[in-house]
Amino acid sequence: MHAEPTTFRDTPCIRLHADGANALVALHGAHMLSWIPADGRERLFLSERAVFDGQAAIRGGVPVIFPQFAERGPLLKHGFARTTPWTFHGIDDDAALFELAEDGTRFPGWPHPFRARLRLHLDATRLSVTLEIANTGDEPFAFTAALHTYLRVADIANVTLEGLQGCDYEDSANGGTLHREHNYEVTFDGEVDRIYGDVVAPLAVIDGNGTLAIEQEGFGDVVVWNPGASLCARIADLAADDWRRFVCVEAAQVVQPVVLAPGERWAGMQRLG
Repeated sequence: MHAEPTTFRDTPCIRLHADGANALVALHGAHMLSWIPADGRERLFLSERAVFDGQAAIRGGVPVIFPQFAERGPLLKHGFARTTPWTFHGIDDDAALFELAEDGTRFPGWPHPFRARLRLHLDATRLSVTLEIANTGDEPFAFTAALHTYLRVADIANVTLEGLQGCDYEDSANGGTLHREHNYEVTFDGEVDRIYGDVVAPLAVIDGNGTLAIEQEGFGDVVVWNPGASLCARIADLAADDWRRFVCVEAAQVVQPVVLAPGERWAGMQRLG
């Protein structure tokens, strides 16, 4: 793998190349904007209305959610990692390494020193994204996290997600009610916003005649989201029909927060391909 600095919409980025595949990562949030395997087909969805001002979260790609998922805590929605500049530390053990390290004084409501690292590994057909969190302070802290992956699809009406049968889930689109997934395939008809717990099976996104395999380690949960037509029309950085072109399948640790003692480290990985 090799890397080169570049820009996208005036935002500093790193372009990664390996085995005929390439990826584009913004330093703002260590946010992956594009992943194109060797077959030349873009696999991530990035909204044409995404804001690139160095402040706002970027709509699409792979936002890094830390240290808080959604509104489950005192911080702003989805925490601060996705809206903070990260540092690129080059290629380490054949993976691109990005880092965010703070002493606990920068972010209101988060008085905990930490080091976050994002490792990205590419080959011709697969992408692995690993989030590592280390407690560099003197007190324990708890956090939730996710890789909020937006997968590009041809038409959500023809998309199914396999591998979640038997998992319990929280239906965030309907007041957080609890259910068990009895269907072999999850389909998308209207808004879907679910947090599946204790996910162990590999997943597969079936998009027409194509299949994308998804695996994860370290993360215990999977968040599945598509806004549907009604909600999408109210989201400023999405076009009215963008809901047809993506599904979010997020490796997450939400149901049971991670507690790190001083000096401890946690890692979670999502592999696509």
